[in-house]
Amino acid sequence: MNRADNRWMKYCFTLAEKGVGKVSPNPLVGAVIVKNGKMIAEGYHQRYGSSHAEVNAIRDAQRKKIDIKGATIYVNLEPCFHFGKTPPCVDEIVKLGFSRVVISTDDPNPLVAGKSIKKLRANGIKVKNGVLAKDGKNLNEKFFKYIRTSVPFVSVKVASTSDGFIARPDGDSHWISNAQSRMIVHQMRNEYDAVLVGATTVINDDPLLTVRTVEGRNPVRVVIDGNFSVPMTSKIFNDDANTIVYVAKRIIRTERKKIAFLHKKGIDIIPMPEHSGKLNIHHILRDLSARGIASVLVEGGQKTLTEFFNARAVDTFHVFKAKKKYGSGIKIFGDLSVSFYKRRVQSKHFGTDHYAEYSIRYV
Repeated sequence: MNRADNRWMKYCFTLAEKGVGKVSPNPLVGAVIVKNGKMIAEGYHQRYGSSHAEVNAIRDAQRKKIDIKGATIYVNLEPCFHFGKTPPCVDEIVKLGFSRVVISTDDPNPLVAGKSIKKLRANGIKVKNGVLAKDGKNLNEKFFKYIRTSVPFVSVKVASTSDGFIARPDGDSHWISNAQSRMIVHQMRNEYDAVLVGATTVINDDPLLTVRTVEGRNPVRVVIDGNFSVPMTSKIFNDDANTIVYVAKRIIRTERKKIAFLHKKGIDIIPMPEHSGKLNIHHILRDLSARGIASVLVEGGQKTLTEFFNARAVDTFHVFKAKKKYGSGIKIFGDLSVSFYKRRVQSKHFGTDHYAEYSIRYV
């Protein structure tokens, strides 16, 4: 184990996290340039379409007029090999005479996928790969799934009472969790490309589904509404964020006026085929992926949560459990038809609320 390599890679992770909510569907990447044991420059990928972390670190060194020939560059993801919105980073690294490149994880994108590592070695540059690889994979778990499967990374979030209810018997679910937990949820929204609910949540709660209590960007709002039943006056149809509504194909013939009205407001109404009276979760996720949405936070009610689990589509499960009790009401799940187990990733308290994140694996 090289302690210096681990230390600089951990700093790459810290830099990379500054891009949360800004770079998707690109990965989170940080870069550090080290020479003679000292850091001389740093950079990170700041927003989608802008310069990559390695280039930003190189520019940092050049602004300082520091000679980087013979230096080591640390980067948590394999440098890009292809022309996209920016030129290949690997070419810049070769051209400037770095002696060593230290990487946490390969880039799973088929356009890269080890090609940059081969090119670096072919040009006489030493490459060390796999430094803190588990942490590197966790950092970019959303990106990795999106690239490997062409399906967004899906997280489900619920707030429940200590006796396991997510709403009162009449469907009211306002303010189960405390203000601190709700602030964390707003931060989570900033970290996902889209936030998704079912029609019942919109009808009962009329949520905005935006980021308000923290600094960040609003995710795309997604509603599954097979019967096209949400009122046109719903807050999700304001211009705070883009909104997509998935409806049954049969609706297109009968709701032309409503569709035309919402189209004028910039709302995307997407028809989908039905099966047993339900829209297919996987069809919806593939459509979102085709729109460049790499991650989805599901905040729906019992029906929507259950359908996502039954579709085996959930990657992580976030539970905020309050101390309060309802005694009766609506439980988290309806009729589950799949078996899964939860591996706890983290657990903490936000005031009187207990929060836990679980990684989901299906049996």
